Amino acid sequence: MKNKGREEWFGNGRIGSVSILFLLCAGLSIVLSVWGPETLAEYKDREILNVIHTEEAETAGEGYRYTLSANEKLYILAQCLNSRILSESGQNLQGMDYQELSGSYAFVVNHKGPSGQEITDEQIYETGNRGMEELKELGILPDAVKEVEPDSYDAVLYSAIDILEPRNNVAVWKVSLSDSQRNANKANRLIDAYIDADEGKIYEFYVRTPLKWEDIEPDEVARKWSAYMGLSEPRPYESDNPLLETTPYFKKYVYMGIGEEQTVMTIGFYEGINELFLKISK
Repeated sequence: MKNKGREEWFGNGRIGSVSILFLLCAGLSIVLSVWGPETLAEYKDREILNVIHTEEAETAGEGYRYTLSANEKLYILAQCLNSRILSESGQNLQGMDYQELSGSYAFVVNHKGPSGQEITDEQIYETGNRGMEELKELGILPDAVKEVEPDSYDAVLYSAIDILEPRNNVAVWKVSLSDSQRNANKANRLIDAYIDADEGKIYEFYVRTPLKWEDIEPDEVARKWSAYMGLSEPRPYESDNPLLETTPYFKKYVYMGIGEEQTVMTIGFYEGINELFLKISK
């Protein structure tokens, strides 16, 4: 009997210990559910509040610059140059904000100047000369073409902007023979050029050369220039209209632009002044 009572006592003791442990766990769970989230939140706040955190981010001026393919940049620039031609008969775009402009594309002077990513006005002449050297090595320009000298040329930075999608924009330098040199000998000189302000590639050029039209192979020039620009293969522009240019010596090509749209590139020659040109248009 004594042994049996002892076993019952120990058994009840074990049951009591389990019950106490259960009650402690339940009580701890209640305390954590009430005070835990608030305490954790206060701890998190102490890590965040009144502490300066730094993070690298693009500036507002650079943030809307969108990465475009070579074909897309060419298309936007062509559209904007066409808008510039139309506007020159009436509206002056200089100094205006793109939000004030009508139409879909605008070609405006960049009064803010180059950002940290773009070629500066001190660098543009050297960049232009490097670009011409590349075109000479490719056989697009003859070696006789002279280098661009800062004292004889003017350089203006422009922004070609898709007004409906302002992040789609292209910065270009226009390098032109200075007005003070207009009456000087222009033989073998660059007259005008549009140069990409990011990569230094030459989009357009008008240059006086010793060449004749029969010395120029437009298909070969188009192929080499396309590779130089990183463009898709050019396709011949199908048209029987001989009045598309003010010279009979030209050949046109097309590139895919944005969506189903296309860009037209023209290789041409003005006889008499011996001016070779490569230009883009819509």
